[in-house]
Amino acid sequence: MSTDTNTRCGFVSVIGLPNAGKSTLVNAMVGSKVSIVSRKVQTTRNRILGILIEGNTQIALVDTPGLFVAKGPLEKAMVKTAVQGMGEGDLIFHIVDVTKKNPFAANAEIRRMLENANPAILVLNKVDAIAKPLLLEMAAQMNAAFNYEATFMISALKQSGIEGLKKYLTERLPEGPWHFPEDQMSDMPMRMLASEITREKIFEQLHEELPYAIFVETQAWEEFDNKSIKIDQTVYVERETQKAIVLGKGGSRIKDIGTAAREELKKILETDVHLKIHVTVLEKWTERPSYFTRFGLDAGA
Repeated sequence: MSTDTNTRCGFVSVIGLPNAGKSTLVNAMVGSKVSIVSRKVQTTRNRILGILIEGNTQIALVDTPGLFVAKGPLEKAMVKTAVQGMGEGDLIFHIVDVTKKNPFAANAEIRRMLENANPAILVLNKVDAIAKPLLLEMAAQMNAAFNYEATFMISALKQSGIEGLKKYLTERLPEGPWHFPEDQMSDMPMRMLASEITREKIFEQLHEELPYAIFVETQAWEEFDNKSIKIDQTVYVERETQKAIVLGKGGSRIKDIGTAAREELKKILETDVHLKIHVTVLEKWTERPSYFTRFGLDAGA
């Protein structure tokens, strides 16, 4: 851990509407998967920290759930986590998906929330998919409505414009010692990351079929002398019909999900992984805040 007085270290809260590209940006900047990504909105449920070093600067990116109008207890807990995440950063990245319908109006509530927050940087994402004149008009409109400290135009998925963001942070974050070991990329326990990877694979395979009433818990983690790891997980759903969807005919779907999750975990952990997944019905868990702490949310939200 660096103690050099010439070093810099700071936190950057990454906020935006659901599916704006927050997790994709965090993963691209860190250079490794620390937050899962899917086409489903509200994929990120809890606060996730991604850590990288650029020159003499250690950057801690706080990836938060998307900000949206919450209805049920689970959604309210997610939004509370996102709002709390805003307060953690020395700076805030406001990520805007420029391909969405009327992003200026859609982000009005977030601009209001930023009025009493830390300095904010506007990050226009997916700029490769929009005509340049429209992009420049949008940037001008957003900056006229709110006093952003700077504006960046990027494509997180294609990792275009990422280096400019990193350079900006090396000049802007406060001087001070690094808060984390040099080789640390996240504060998420590996057991939780393994659960998130499996949840991502479920979303990838069942995008149109499965609602959000699902969470994955790593029940057991055993490391052997040959460095291989055995992981036991439980997938919780709310109804028997959802369990049947996850299992698939003759267990074919859960087998495919397990294979995809295992391959991803092998890459991340750099060792052989033995993964066993069970599917269990836990009725109305999304309405019971006492369960939320099991995947990192505030039960009192």
